[in-house]
Amino acid sequence: MTYVETIYAATDFVRKQLLPRGLAPSDGIILGSGLGKLANEIENPIEIPYGTIPGFPVSTAIGHKGSFIVGTLASKTVIAMQGRIHYYEGYGTQAATLPVRVMILLGIKRLFVSNAAGGTNPAFHVGDLMIIRDHINLIPNPLIGPNLDDFGPRFPDMTRPYDPSLIRMAEEIAAGKGIVLQKGVYVACTGPSYETPAEYRYFRTIGADAVGMSTTPEVIVARHSGIPVFGMSVITDVAHATEDEDYVTDGEAIVKAADAAADKMTALIKEMLQKL
Repeated sequence: MTYVETIYAATDFVRKQLLPRGLAPSDGIILGSGLGKLANEIENPIEIPYGTIPGFPVSTAIGHKGSFIVGTLASKTVIAMQGRIHYYEGYGTQAATLPVRVMILLGIKRLFVSNAAGGTNPAFHVGDLMIIRDHINLIPNPLIGPNLDDFGPRFPDMTRPYDPSLIRMAEEIAAGKGIVLQKGVYVACTGPSYETPAEYRYFRTIGADAVGMSTTPEVIVARHSGIPVFGMSVITDVAHATEDEDYVTDGEAIVKAADAAADKMTALIKEMLQKL
């Protein structure tokens, strides 16, 4: 099958799983490393493992379960990716963004994305939540190749990849709940190796506040179709720690740090959905 045929076949399969319950998701959510806990908040869920969907890649990353979860969250019907697909897993960016294409065809009106990230901003601490206000994409662009005219234009505008009104809403809700939020620029690199101290300094120099290995391809694909995006990073390690000669970046510790911050992110996203 061609890529477009794969998108439509996968969408038809997922839609048939939802048909008996008449579920039509209005919001898509991508849960990154250690952040799958939000899926537990979804009521009356239907779980669709990626491995059962025709043509779908399977998530292999630590902390990524690899399923669509569809159900009710804060009175909205949502479709959540409990684990994402990464470029570093050996999939191309088109395969990595296939789930987003499926969510778009299922009719989502907004996309919420989250990730675990290393803080390059010296003011950041482990456990901080950072609203993504902009990004720098160093992963191959998922729109390379023939344009998918059914989804969007050849040259989509990326002036505001993250929706300003959703950012304002998140800041207002966080202030009311006493949740301290950072805000900054996220840079995505290919991974899977963690960053060297020199790379951390470079990312900070070019204007990044946090660095990770995901998110930007999914956001580009969503914006290609005109879907508003809200993005949030959990800061799970910090650049200045790498200057300590005894420091070692630990993947398991990063997942634990993300998991510890998940409750705050869950509360924030639930109230945003309630207000939309």
